[in-house]
Amino acid sequence: MNPIKTMLTLKAERMARAGSLFLLASAIGVAFWAIQPERALSQLSVSQDRNLALQKIAPWVAQHTADGQKVEFLVVLRDQADLSGAHGLRTKQEKGRYVRDLLLNRAHATQWPLLSWLRERNIKHRSYYIVNVIWVKADFNTALELAARADVLRIEGNPHLRNFPNSLSVHETTAERESVTAVEPGISYTHAPEVWAFGYTGQGVVVGGADSGYRWTHAALKPHYRGWDGMTADHDYNWHDSIHKSSGNPCGNDSPFPCDDLGHGTHTMGTAIGDDGTGNQIGMAPGAKWIGCRNMDQGEGTPASYIECMEFFLAPYPIGGGQGDPLRAPDITINCWRCPPSEGCSPDTLETAVEAQVAAGITTVAGAGGEGPACSTLMYPPAIYEAAYTVGALNTGTDNIASFSSRGPVIVDGSNRRKPDISAPGTNIRSAYNSSDTSYAVLSGTSMATPHVAGGAAVLLSARPILHRDVAMQRNVLNNSAFHLNSTLCGSSGYPNNTFGYGRLDVLAAYHYLLLTGAVSRKTHGGAGTFDINLPLSGEPGVECRSTGGNYTQIYTFDNNVVSGSAAVTDGIGSVSGAPTFSGRTMTVNLVGVTDVQAITVTLTNVIDEFSQVLDPTSASMIVLIGDANGNRAVNAADVVLVKSQVGQAITAANFREDVTGDGSLTSGDVALTKAHIGNGVP
Repeated sequence: MNPIKTMLTLKAERMARAGSLFLLASAIGVAFWAIQPERALSQLSVSQDRNLALQKIAPWVAQHTADGQKVEFLVVLRDQADLSGAHGLRTKQEKGRYVRDLLLNRAHATQWPLLSWLRERNIKHRSYYIVNVIWVKADFNTALELAARADVLRIEGNPHLRNFPNSLSVHETTAERESVTAVEPGISYTHAPEVWAFGYTGQGVVVGGADSGYRWTHAALKPHYRGWDGMTADHDYNWHDSIHKSSGNPCGNDSPFPCDDLGHGTHTMGTAIGDDGTGNQIGMAPGAKWIGCRNMDQGEGTPASYIECMEFFLAPYPIGGGQGDPLRAPDITINCWRCPPSEGCSPDTLETAVEAQVAAGITTVAGAGGEGPACSTLMYPPAIYEAAYTVGALNTGTDNIASFSSRGPVIVDGSNRRKPDISAPGTNIRSAYNSSDTSYAVLSGTSMATPHVAGGAAVLLSARPILHRDVAMQRNVLNNSAFHLNSTLCGSSGYPNNTFGYGRLDVLAAYHYLLLTGAVSRKTHGGAGTFDINLPLSGEPGVECRSTGGNYTQIYTFDNNVVSGSAAVTDGIGSVSGAPTFSGRTMTVNLVGVTDVQAITVTLTNVIDEFSQVLDPTSASMIVLIGDANGNRAVNAADVVLVKSQVGQAITAANFREDVTGDGSLTSGDVALTKAHIGNGVP
């Protein structure tokens, strides 16, 4: 079972029970009730359940409004979108558009009564849609009135959370440091340069970073910024600042261009994609592009600022706001921030945002945290989530876990979830820094390990574009190709474990990992030639509309040469005839006895490649529907019209589907066969 898909399908159930996390608020809230004005009670109608309203309010909100002060809090609406429908879509673009539209439409449809209520009372607020939530700054009375509404699920705090020590332990260097012509040790140890040698450096991939900001003019970052074309800068759709009310911040508020107020963000992005072209090869994927969002005010973030950046990445928009474009979303995001529940952060709302990114086809990479070495110190969002790809830190150049790297299992949410997922070099990492356009710094942390994995994933995507559509498969390849590191600590045995996850990132092994990359149904149309119908490996199956007497030939293509394997029909009517044949990267499977009007599934097992790697059992489905020339899963008059329009024409790649008889000519016989199947369809 795919754990990511499972989490998405269970969203409605989890959101419904999430209110139970706030039962403690009842006891705490009652304690503060005595010092709240009686007006708070009188403002609620007799019919409203005051106790239920109180139970919806998080303890942090009750505590911080005890003296009548206004605080920031998040109003989480009861109606949250179910994104499970995105799983069946074929491309990342389709997934991104579907998720954005569904979430945005749901927010528009359900938030307007509450927004009108807030506007009428001149209460400060801001609406979000990646989670159906509204940021509000108000007092306890307002929180209580909001909690009493039937459309409100809960009221959560928006605490300001410090992510790093007051000063990072930084050893700054200059671009003139000796031996800068060498690739940085962490890059080499994960074998990224060997994949560069094949021509894959991350090209065509976009990495998004949510951090302290970015010095976009840094020599190692500027050439790789999506908003820079070599002559001019365009920050629209490439940068957003979620810091709106800072005081004394060197970047100010709502910066119209990328700015880094701490240095942490510049450093992490440098490790992911940086290269100044003059010897500072600090990045894993120098061919990738990057975009950014500032979600921390000099290292201090809030749930709202984190959500805002995740929403920007879901559908980037121009500086100052405007229509978002999900087609400009990044492929991968770097998340080296934390949100401790112990400090008032609600884990559920942020998890909803992370799951929305993943549903949209965005791989969300997160640092495990630096609370090690004890077990179950991996305890902060977003690293604790199943949907996040969580990274532990190794002592660079070794396969020893760094002492500070947080360990699993995750117990803070009661899941006992194994984490981290994978590990990468994270000590003494030299990368770009925000002091100047040529400054570099040496830092340690899981924040330094995380961009190694994000950059490694970018290299993998550039080499295997088919993985763009499937975050779970990306993770599967990276996990199974990792240099496996065993551990018996923290309740683990072997691998994966609660110390290293699956082990050390190995980009070269990921590149060589055996992967099914395509499948087709192939038929020779007489003298007109051979034509293939694509069989997508995810989403809706391809439709085979040609009559073949129940005999079909399927060709499977892999990323490596394959030498042996088996195939069987695991769903539908038909069977495999004889043993599959192999040629280079292809495997040919012949089917017989296949009936019309059905979906048939073939599962490949024990497929072995030239490197003796064994493919995980993998399936592909095909709909058989003779006469469905337009491929809409129903044979009707439209198919007849389409076939008639091609009678007498030469068969080409554009019209071969209309040759439903498969005899190599478009004649009245094709029209007659199509008419004979009118009314057939597959749901």
